[in-house]
Amino acid sequence: MATRPGGTWENWGRTEKVRPQLVEYPSTIEAVRRSVRSAAARGRPIKAVGAGHSFSGIAVAPGTLLELTELSGLVSVDRDRGRARLLAGTRLHRIPALLAPYGLAMENLGDIDRQSISGAISTGTHGTGIRFGGIATQVVAATLVTADGELLTVSEDENPELLPAVALGLGALGILVDVTLQCVPAFALEAVERPEPLDSVVDDLSARADAVDHFEFYWFPHTDTALTKTNTRLPADAETVPLSRTAKVVDDVLVGNVVHQAVCSVGRAVPALVPRINTLSARVWGDRTFSDSSDRVFATSRGVRFREMEYAVPIEELGAAFRVIQQVIAEHEWRIEFPIEVRVAAADDLWMSTATGRTSGYIAVHRYVKHDPTDYFAAVEEVLRAHGGRPHWGKMHTMDAVALRPLYPHFDDFVALRDRLDPDRLFRNPYLTRVLGE
Repeated sequence: MATRPGGTWENWGRTEKVRPQLVEYPSTIEAVRRSVRSAAARGRPIKAVGAGHSFSGIAVAPGTLLELTELSGLVSVDRDRGRARLLAGTRLHRIPALLAPYGLAMENLGDIDRQSISGAISTGTHGTGIRFGGIATQVVAATLVTADGELLTVSEDENPELLPAVALGLGALGILVDVTLQCVPAFALEAVERPEPLDSVVDDLSARADAVDHFEFYWFPHTDTALTKTNTRLPADAETVPLSRTAKVVDDVLVGNVVHQAVCSVGRAVPALVPRINTLSARVWGDRTFSDSSDRVFATSRGVRFREMEYAVPIEELGAAFRVIQQVIAEHEWRIEFPIEVRVAAADDLWMSTATGRTSGYIAVHRYVKHDPTDYFAAVEEVLRAHGGRPHWGKMHTMDAVALRPLYPHFDDFVALRDRLDPDRLFRNPYLTRVLGE
């Protein structure tokens, strides 16, 4: 998200705002190095920001703010190994067109593609699929500018031991300037979206996720319906049946954004109507089958602003945690207008990944941007922490370094690397101080 006139930066979810001392727009790697050296000489902290889609304060830059929008594009492609090197500010939604001439695609994506590639991997952005890791697991090499303004290359051939830290570095180790992704041959997806009885879906979560390529569901509180989404991978040359232009406009723009915006506004004005509205929404949303290129199926348009908290729990805890959240909502008699999203991901070995060392289930809760989410999020957070939850770095949460350390086997290794690469905390901000310590 661009800095506004007057020098104020604000994220998409309207949860974080800052007036940086200086804003710079580097278009080259060398320009990033100059910015870092200048900030270091002045003792001023420096942070890079992407599209501003994090709800937490991870990208807040009170000192020098680097807008990386112009540091964008495809650097090179290794056709033989299916690898693509991209500049750090490249937006996810632009990557498919860059890879298409080479017959390549990203292995998995989340349901929003407005983020920059560096922001997505640095915060642990993920999609769904029990055999697929988060976007950072696709990183096979990266280049970052360290606190002394020098370039650090991490790859199979150079500093390979640092890749599990740098691939998902929280912006704490340096300024990412390029990343290399391990891509896959381009593919299509068949999407089946349908309402199903909630209880049967929750009771069979692990088996449902294990049986298909990509599975997730949404639940509108105060209903007994799960809106399931199942995506099956197909060869790129498979015959597909995309949504018609009219259907896409009606489903994704009219119903998904315009109508939902109106629903949220009505629910805020008259909370007693929320259960009936949610019941209607569960009937209208998510009953369709279509197929298209992978990126067009993975990502959807999000026009209604909201605030979000998401935690990863061990897959075996997912159903139980969801059930307790249902109970908490009922006990407090809250009227929650936004659906809860449930997804899954494969275990990985990245030091600060929410899925490090364990197959994970994700529960994300949301509130309309004009609602105060504090009480709701606090109660849900208590439930998820009790089930071994790890917070998504880019979503709202209250955990600090003391609470997080026991959840991450390599937490101290990561902090030690931060001490080595940034001893003076040039890349600090209040959020990183809270979650990693001084």
